[in-house]
Amino acid sequence: MVLIRHPKALSRFESIISRITKAPKELRRPLDDMNSLLWELMDGTRKLDLINKLMDSTFHERITPVEERVEASLANMISLGLVVVRTSPINGEWETSPLHDPSGSLQDADPTLGIIEEE
Repeated sequence: MVLIRHPKALSRFESIISRITKAPKELRRPLDDMNSLLWELMDGTRKLDLINKLMDSTFHERITPVEERVEASLANMISLGLVVVRTSPINGEWETSPLHDPSGSLQDADPTLGIIEEE
């Protein structure tokens, strides 16, 4: 399963309250099996049609209708600011490997999370 970690965007007041209450500095979004596979497939090397076919061949009737389900998941990830849809391949422009923090603001993962290092 995929666990997405990203920094919290806090206002000044929220930041003060967060420090007082010792709240976590990051959000953790665990994905279910279907969204985990979708996350791994959309690495910038595959087109949406291929992703839909792979999702359909993996999950069969669980994901029917595949186009609508994948589109809904993508729309949700886009609205959360986790995904950007491109019309051209990445071609090495972005780092897409696991455990990469593009913001540079996350601390190293807590070992108790059981995060598997890069495969």
